[in-house]
Amino acid sequence: MSEQEQRLLMLIDDEPAQCQLISALASREGWRMINARDAETAIATLGTKQGMQLGAIILDHWVPGDDACTLISEIKSRRPALPILMLTTSASPLLAVEAMRAGATDYLVKPVSPDRLMQALRAATTREAPRDELAPLTEKMPSPADFDSMVGATPNFRKALAVAAKAARGHAPVLIEGESGSGKEMLVRAMHAASSRSKSPLRIVNIGGTPVSSIESVLFGHEKGAFPGAFDNQIGALQHCDGGTLSLDEIDRLPPDIQERLLESIQRGDVRPIGARHSFKINVRLIAQSDQPLAELVDAKLFMPELADALGSITIELPALRERTGDIPALCRQFLTRIGDQPGLRELGITDGALSILAAYDWPGNVRQLQAVLFRAAVFCDGDALTVSDFPQLLNILGPDNSTALSIPIQESVGVMLYTNDGNLRPLEEIEADVIRLAIGLYRGRMTEVARRLGIGRSTLYRKLSELGIDNAA
Repeated sequence: MSEQEQRLLMLIDDEPAQCQLISALASREGWRMINARDAETAIATLGTKQGMQLGAIILDHWVPGDDACTLISEIKSRRPALPILMLTTSASPLLAVEAMRAGATDYLVKPVSPDRLMQALRAATTREAPRDELAPLTEKMPSPADFDSMVGATPNFRKALAVAAKAARGHAPVLIEGESGSGKEMLVRAMHAASSRSKSPLRIVNIGGTPVSSIESVLFGHEKGAFPGAFDNQIGALQHCDGGTLSLDEIDRLPPDIQERLLESIQRGDVRPIGARHSFKINVRLIAQSDQPLAELVDAKLFMPELADALGSITIELPALRERTGDIPALCRQFLTRIGDQPGLRELGITDGALSILAAYDWPGNVRQLQAVLFRAAVFCDGDALTVSDFPQLLNILGPDNSTALSIPIQESVGVMLYTNDGNLRPLEEIEADVIRLAIGLYRGRMTEVARRLGIGRSTLYRKLSELGIDNAA
């Protein structure tokens, strides 16, 4: 790609190391970068020949500080169509709202992974829908860490919750498999909260987000002087969680040599820090999370079969959001309630048309992406409810006439279909069973509340469960 064909990116940042890193990342994506070290230089650059060729801006909040939103507004007044991504160490929802209303296309909380930064840049400069750039922010919104807070009525999701609730009472290792953003970490926290270890430590270690050279030390700890740079003793995550729960996220990315060490620790029930001459006995509940099925990695000889067996004595498969679109309305209501509690925002409703648009999208980023998209829409919504027009990127992706999305029956989007594929009504017994399942999911298994909302007695509800063959956890 010639220099003339390269897209031009301006980074507003005065930190040399970060400038060098972003420049290297951007060049791999076909961008040529220019650097402005302060707000005045950035504004001046907009009027130059190079400035007129800009395709995007990345702004580090640290440079203009409290005036970041003013700078964003100034840039947007001169170049309304120019995407602006703001990097910040602040997880303040109010700052996010102010920055996005000022014109920021995205708001990324540092430290941000290279993959996430480039994904945000791609989404800002293409028709691609936002993935999880707002995830670090939205995940910090308060949410109960229990099974009641996990919304969903579809059978595959309720089955996963039922297995998890039963497993939470035990001590055996658990493997949770599911795509990124499908809710694995939330399920881990719910299991820990429901276990006998709930008052003991819970720690979640992201294997994929930890430098390969540090993984062994993070898990097992090290003694002072064990290797260059080991200036003090460090207690590893396994020992730190003695009596509690340790969750290893992205276990599928664990290096082979560490797989072997972890298996030995599980089998012996102890941990030996790097450089130590002795081991420590530990009693830790291990919950592994994997974006990929471990069985496939075992078949490809990328994961030890013995470790997969040790971790997966109980395996829970969380479905992707595209496999449970009937849960989207309830998830939207829950997320919009949480979003409405954030500073600078308010609780909003959502129209059936908007729900149909959301149900038509395939959500590669799953529930986490849905939450981020709703947050973005809520920031700019002037009405009392989100409508189809509040999701312009999804509308672009789904096509100019949106016929696919708008033709989806609303019954499907709320989890109950009234018609068969040939257009005839479904049998009343099947519809009744779906309504009961929906109510069990919506009211999180609280059967007294389910019966009250359905307008029947508890004894009648349990009789119907038996007659219709419904598991009250499904």
